[in-house]
Amino acid sequence: MMLQSHSRFLLQTLLTRAQNLDKAVELDYQWIEFDDVRYHVQVTMKNPNLLLLSVSLPNPPPEAMSFDGLPLGAIEAIKTTYGTGFQILDPPRDGFSLTLKLNFSKVRPDEAFRNSLLTKLASIREVVMGAPLKIIFKHLASRTLAPELDRLVAIMHRPNETFFLVPQADKVTVAFPMRFKDSVDTILATSFLKEFVEARRAAALNSAPSCSWSPTAPQELEGAPKETLSANAGFVTFVIFPRHVEGQKLDRTVWNLSTFHAYVSYHVKCTEGFMHTRMRRRVESMIQALDQAKPLEKTRSMNNKSFKRLGLNDVNHTNSK
Repeated sequence: MMLQSHSRFLLQTLLTRAQNLDKAVELDYQWIEFDDVRYHVQVTMKNPNLLLLSVSLPNPPPEAMSFDGLPLGAIEAIKTTYGTGFQILDPPRDGFSLTLKLNFSKVRPDEAFRNSLLTKLASIREVVMGAPLKIIFKHLASRTLAPELDRLVAIMHRPNETFFLVPQADKVTVAFPMRFKDSVDTILATSFLKEFVEARRAAALNSAPSCSWSPTAPQELEGAPKETLSANAGFVTFVIFPRHVEGQKLDRTVWNLSTFHAYVSYHVKCTEGFMHTRMRRRVESMIQALDQAKPLEKTRSMNNKSFKRLGLNDVNHTNSK
């Protein structure tokens, strides 16, 4: 199961607001989604047609490319995706990396267009955090190299964590150091990743990017800071070719890679939940079996008493009667 690119709660909030513009309602919602991405939606009674959306990203580690707290190319990606329908506030609201202002009165009344626009806005996380990947993969599609990038590119995807890209004209190697805090999660993730690599070898997945797992850092990460190469669940490496980023495949590839760690974490937690459920059912069946055995033991003891063996004196006493 792959994660959706849009925030469901954000999309629901935007659609509900768009359908009730005639009602002056004040909104002030804040919430956090996976990988510590924080959202804030504001609508005031004074300006009910104006909506402010603020997004806070995790603090990028020193090795990651960022400009004013945003990934490389994020502002350009926002302008390309949303056009002139949104205004980028500079500076953003306090405590946030980015703030967008949407004026509903300037949005076309066509419902299909409006829903498409709001769905794109609900995917702001994909647009912003996937911006560096899109720059690299667009060059890969044209079989060129971005001149401003280093040989080894670090991209932030979790709080204080990065994954690495090695861009080349004909391919891009993507390496993920996999880290987990819980020891059980580490064991399950390691097993899952090994099976993930084995599943890639199936004939039906021949067109998918090649994938490998190793307990130590691959050679492509030579020169990376040592503190970034500590991975208790090993390293996963993908090799992306131009055919994987052509046309509509680009957005899907960018999203799948930028959320790969969250994808693995999701399946690890599902595995833990499944195991706990099976264990509880097993314990319940054992308890049920023990409860059913109690009355049988009581009956057996009563039967033993009814067939009490008579001694010799008892036999003589009976005969005398």
